[in-house]
Amino acid sequence: MAEKLQGKVAIVTGASSGIGEATAIALAAEGALVAIAARRTDRLDGVAKHIEGRGGKVLSITTDITDETQVGDLIEKTNAEFGQVDILVNNAGIGVLGAIDTGNPADWRKAIDVNVLGVLYATHAVLPILKAQKSGHIVNISSVAGRTARAGVGVYNATKWGVNALSEALRQEVYQDNIRVTIIEPGLVDTEFSNLISDPVAKERSEERRKRITPLKSEDIANAIIYALTQPPHVNVNEILIRPTAQDN
Repeated sequence: MAEKLQGKVAIVTGASSGIGEATAIALAAEGALVAIAARRTDRLDGVAKHIEGRGGKVLSITTDITDETQVGDLIEKTNAEFGQVDILVNNAGIGVLGAIDTGNPADWRKAIDVNVLGVLYATHAVLPILKAQKSGHIVNISSVAGRTARAGVGVYNATKWGVNALSEALRQEVYQDNIRVTIIEPGLVDTEFSNLISDPVAKERSEERRKRITPLKSEDIANAIIYALTQPPHVNVNEILIRPTAQDN
């Protein structure tokens, strides 16, 4: 089968594990040149070796997505190395769960920095390149939590609703430059998400939920991303909502 993304250059943030890792591997398998970014250099190196072992070409760049300068360097280095940028997958994100009255404002700020500002920094940095070449595709990883609010999820809801809103506004700003924008909204996925929850009550509830529901795999989300990216140029898949079959909300 032909590699559908042959010659394309993709950047994936949060690529050291989970959805980001699976997406980077899937992009490389479709022929894309891939720049992978995350804070954990050792984990990034492992992903890079996996891709290279399968014949792919990858650029590994340690990046803190909350640092605007580092994000700008990520885009600039990728463009310099590969000569172009065609795809940006804004995947880096963290989960902050727990009631608002018992929450930690420091956690809230971190969630906003990663989940919202990180998306904005990367998007802002890549847009001049995409506009100059009159083509490109930005994929933002949101969540079911970006559509449905639940008690104990308010801060995470706020960040992911923000991602959905800015994605639609962005689409309206850039469609005339032949730039496509897609939101991917996963439900429960088997990733490190619950490991990052600091609130003990919320963490227990999250883990209990995972025992009741067979979660999606990171590869399921990567497949959805590849689907959106490989549609004909006149087709913009704006939104994909994907839940485990057994998930109710």
